[in-house]
Amino acid sequence: MLRKIGRAPVFSSILSGVLLAAAFNNSSLWIFSWFAFVPIFLALENKSRKQTALLFFIAGIAFWSCAIYWLVNVTLAGTILLILYLAVYFGIFGLIIRHPTKSSSFSILLFIPSAWVLLEYARSHLLTGFPWAILGYSQYLNLAVIQIADITGVWGVSFLIMLVNVATVEIIWLKREDLITRLKITVIFVVIIFSLILSYGYYHLSSINITDPSRRNFRISVVQPNIPQELKWNLRARAFVMQKYFELTNEAVKEDPALVIWPEAALPVVLEDEPEYYLSLQDYVRIIQKPLLFGAVTSRKGLYYNSAILLSEKGVLSKKYNKLHLVPFGEFIPFRSFLKFLDTIAPIGDITRGNDYTIFDSPAGFGVLICFEDVFPELARSFVSRGAKFLVNITNDAWFGKTPEAYQHLAASVFRAVENRVYLARAANTGVSAFISSSGEIISLVSNREGEAVFIRGHKTGNIDISSMRRTLYNRCGDFFPILCLLFIIGACGGKVKR
Repeated sequence: MLRKIGRAPVFSSILSGVLLAAAFNNSSLWIFSWFAFVPIFLALENKSRKQTALLFFIAGIAFWSCAIYWLVNVTLAGTILLILYLAVYFGIFGLIIRHPTKSSSFSILLFIPSAWVLLEYARSHLLTGFPWAILGYSQYLNLAVIQIADITGVWGVSFLIMLVNVATVEIIWLKREDLITRLKITVIFVVIIFSLILSYGYYHLSSINITDPSRRNFRISVVQPNIPQELKWNLRARAFVMQKYFELTNEAVKEDPALVIWPEAALPVVLEDEPEYYLSLQDYVRIIQKPLLFGAVTSRKGLYYNSAILLSEKGVLSKKYNKLHLVPFGEFIPFRSFLKFLDTIAPIGDITRGNDYTIFDSPAGFGVLICFEDVFPELARSFVSRGAKFLVNITNDAWFGKTPEAYQHLAASVFRAVENRVYLARAANTGVSAFISSSGEIISLVSNREGEAVFIRGHKTGNIDISSMRRTLYNRCGDFFPILCLLFIIGACGGKVKR
């Protein structure tokens, strides 16, 4: 089939995948995503549905190979399987869409973005979900555009990006055919949509008043120890690991924070198995007299949990949260009885899922997202709807080396802050540790003099606003936007069948 398709369309497919990946691998190239699909769309003229699906599958392989290549630091075989699985969604997209051409109807302008959003939503939920590198995440530094996420979630931003890609292709075709009327309609429609979203974004950004007397600031210190992954669970390195945390925390408490945060699995032991480390940590907290939130592996009745633990300034256990959304094939094996062979492909733990959305109500109400839980919008929504005034993400991205993974992960946290209009504090073992405002602005991050934020050691103290805010439409209604996309597709397909 590839011979029938030709080399040029295949090259265009690969080019689209590479351009799209560039927007995720380098945040300064965010503009690439606005035209990344143009090459492959232009290559679809006179192609059958099967050929279109194959070209998009190739684009998917190119994109995911460039976007998540860092997974090879953990598992080569698992990375290949995941890339092929994720590329299938691209292939399905090519199979169900009617590509934009000079003969397209106006409904195609909305049908294609709607189909893309639905497939991203499906990918985010099927087989426990993998909502990584959602198209909208590429714009996490484009503050004016992403403000719409408090209404539509990240899905609205994905829709807008794909809409611009499709409109660009239609304009190219229409200009070639000199169909002035449809050209005007397409341009006017996209300009109106884009203008409304930008107007909303700039209005919200301009309405922020950091000197508002009603603001309630809460002071937090995040610690980034930069512990190499090979040392985190090394028996001989335990004293070294704890010493690094103590040194950085001693520096942080000089800035008088109300809360100190350590990353995921900061304690280098299973808490209950070797309690002397926990007891020494309690003694240390009593000395500094600051509440400490830290990550640790805990056990109960023979089951292990990935937990976040809060000690009060007196060193007393305040609350504990057990991670709700585990990493499939990393912390557990789904369908284990059928997939035992996967133990040989990736280093898989044996972690048990938690049961409760724990709100840490002292010293201020907040919810904790452990590791990649921050890429799941419904988790952040649930914490905020239960009373969290701000969110915390503790994570360890040391597994993946000095790659774009850390910033791809940061992008998800930015959207969780905007969607719920709350501040978010991140404490990451090797970075990126940062403070994110309710508008998605990265206020500050742990960095060195050269501006590097990953695989460096340090701490950062900052104020976050915990004033009571009205719940956003997205927080109240959730993922209604993908439902609207589904209804539009059903209506469009029904109209086609009727005709």
